Amino acid sequence: MIEHDRAVLCLAEIEASITALNDEDLLDLADIFARATRAPLTAMAAAEMTKRNLSL
Repeated sequence: MIEHDRAVLCLAEIEASITALNDEDLLDLADIFARATRAPLTAMAAAEMTKRNLSL
């Protein structure tokens, strides 16, 4: 497996982990990264919160 493939797989696992969080844990994650406006986890958490109609 080349490095690109490993990175894609890792990203998919991170996205699946965020999707699997319960609402409270997702909100906690979003709160932790709230100040890191350019962090990828901020965007991922925000997208999942939008899907679930959640907000901080």
